[in-house]
Amino acid sequence: MAGEPKAKVIPLHANSSRGGSARRSASERSDGTRRHPSLLNDPGSRASAEQMAAVVREIDQHRGFSAGVGADESTPNELAQRIAAVSEFIRKRMTGDYTVDEFGFDRHLNEAIFLPLLRTLFNSWFRVEVSGVENLPEEGAALVVANHAGVLPFDGLMTQVAVRDKHPAHRDLRLLAADLVFDMPVIGQAARKAGHTMACTDDAHRLLAAGELTAVFPEGYKGLGKQFKDRYKLQRFGRGGFVSAALRTGAPIVPCSIVGSEEIYPMMADVKLLARLLGLPYFPVTPLFPLAGPLGVVPLPSKWYIQFGEPIDTAGYDESAADDPMITFDLTDQVRETIQQTLYQLLANRRNTFFG
Repeated sequence: MAGEPKAKVIPLHANSSRGGSARRSASERSDGTRRHPSLLNDPGSRASAEQMAAVVREIDQHRGFSAGVGADESTPNELAQRIAAVSEFIRKRMTGDYTVDEFGFDRHLNEAIFLPLLRTLFNSWFRVEVSGVENLPEEGAALVVANHAGVLPFDGLMTQVAVRDKHPAHRDLRLLAADLVFDMPVIGQAARKAGHTMACTDDAHRLLAAGELTAVFPEGYKGLGKQFKDRYKLQRFGRGGFVSAALRTGAPIVPCSIVGSEEIYPMMADVKLLARLLGLPYFPVTPLFPLAGPLGVVPLPSKWYIQFGEPIDTAGYDESAADDPMITFDLTDQVRETIQQTLYQLLANRRNTFFG
């Protein structure tokens, strides 16, 4: 509708060598996230918008009053800060004053909703300790490659929080996730808005070409669905598609080792028949699931460690290296071996699964 405020769309620089189908898929993604009209100017929702505007004005009045009262205090009033944050969040969502890139990443929603929820798990439940985060570049592309475990992909989410909160530049980590995630209602949309996309070579290349910090978990379902007796034994890393994407863009590869994720859902068995009936890659049986019902979904509070290794430089390779299977397999093995050895070191230094 003419005259409506719109959210700005941040274009990513797609690689010109990609085929027509890739360009069409990018266009389809961006079409669904381009328009964010202001609720205040939408005639079809004018009554509710006026009510919401009244709420915002009331919050602003409280914010101004609280700010005036605490102006002489050395420490800002916590309640006033919360009211101000709520007011600002509502204002931006109503007016469309936020940006969404062509992958669907809504940074405003991610910082206001998703990250605060994940920080509770990160700081209080898993008590994650992070090391080596300085090995990630402060700007420009890099590909983080990590081990994958734990039945549900909490390891990816905790790595996202680790980079956002512990890195000097507080960068956003874009995860490459399985197709199943984006096929699920609500969860798929939330994953897009949190900045994540499908684990395919095309999307990995486009993110890296745009200078994004990207993460991949090459073990995939083989890592997530492995049994507890095989914990911290890396599974096959696939065909090295992630290495090809890094070679094409010259992005460094940063190995990442995660300890603690294997114990949140100790998987004792996999009911394959039930998994096929439900269309799932596996159906886990843990000490609490499914016997304990909904309580079995609560992850155990294991102590986590996330360590980022030294980056592996790929800028010295020529353009043909990405299509050379010998080079890609060699780099894949190098990354895998680095992660495995770091896992062994972290486990050797860990005294207790739940207390560190």
